[in-house]
Amino acid sequence: MVGGNGKANGRWTGIERPYKREDVEGLRGTVHVEHTLARLGAERLWELLHTEPYVPTLGALTGGQAVQMVKAGLKAIYLSGWQVAADGNLAGQTYPDQSLYPCSSAPALVRRLNNALLRADQIHAAEGDTDRYWLAPIVADAEAGFGGPLNAFELMKAFIEAGAAGVHFEDQLSSEKKCGHLGGKVLVPTSHFLRILAAARLAADVCGVPTVLVARTDALSATLLTSDADPADEPFLTGERTPEGFFRVRVGLDAAIGRGRAAAPYADLVWFETSTPDIIASFQEDLAELGYRFQFVTLAGFHSLNAAMFELARGYAEEGMSAYVRLQESEFAFEEDGYTATRHQREVGAGYFDAVVQALGESSTLALEGSTEAAQFRT
Repeated sequence: MVGGNGKANGRWTGIERPYKREDVEGLRGTVHVEHTLARLGAERLWELLHTEPYVPTLGALTGGQAVQMVKAGLKAIYLSGWQVAADGNLAGQTYPDQSLYPCSSAPALVRRLNNALLRADQIHAAEGDTDRYWLAPIVADAEAGFGGPLNAFELMKAFIEAGAAGVHFEDQLSSEKKCGHLGGKVLVPTSHFLRILAAARLAADVCGVPTVLVARTDALSATLLTSDADPADEPFLTGERTPEGFFRVRVGLDAAIGRGRAAAPYADLVWFETSTPDIIASFQEDLAELGYRFQFVTLAGFHSLNAAMFELARGYAEEGMSAYVRLQESEFAFEEDGYTATRHQREVGAGYFDAVVQALGESSTLALEGSTEAAQFRT
């Protein structure tokens, strides 16, 4: 549907679209905007999913974290709605994972991560180092879509414009959305969730990008449903109603499997939320053998950021500068493995912008020349 050799390489095998090519072309308009980062990311993510045993990722909260993840060897990045709610939203607030933040927040963070990765690529290329592929594909959390199909359509477009490679939507009622590990979750009917997924796919097709679409269900633990109108949900209804008018449903693996199977023709990957992993020692490898290809630690950015700062602040409060010296010494030790943020001015592009100035002719105002960083670090 997005053009290219999708049929030839099997990209769209098994994928159903409840709309026609004419619908896509009519909605696209006469100007076809290129979304290079999203397209490259989606193609690379799809390749990784089919060539790697599994794709391990961590949730990034800042551009700097994204850069360090790639530098340390990770090939993809996860963007968590929980982390956006907690410390990365455009409202500037701290929220629980309940879709309380502006819906443009997650796309804005995707753009920030991609900008950081682009800058890292530019810095290294300007230094003659083009060995590393910096634009790791980002899989982003769209939560429950922040509304109905139209909201999902617009949100998917926003993610694509920001450069997301993959996006996941879940089957909760957006106005009552909860973190998968919280109680009080309310599901929408299966048919409504399929419309959300179709709207997201339609947005990707209109944008001309083969975005990897992930369908997540919370049916394993969600006890409430908005409506009893869908026959697919009938086996799980208990017959009870809540004071708000919701229908109580039976939770469990059968419900999650049923919704996963229903969503599969509309999505590239399916995921059911669970808080009880039962495989420990060989967790990732065993999951990969079962077909779980994209594996991520959702809150890695939040916990690593907070734990590291608490450790430093506690040491600084008790010992003064000795605590900060220990941090710097650990950074120096990491340099043997490729860590470069010790030289923080260079890390954020001071040398790159010196190169911009030099390209315009001789200059006596170069930033790194005569800097403390240049004096302290010699290569």
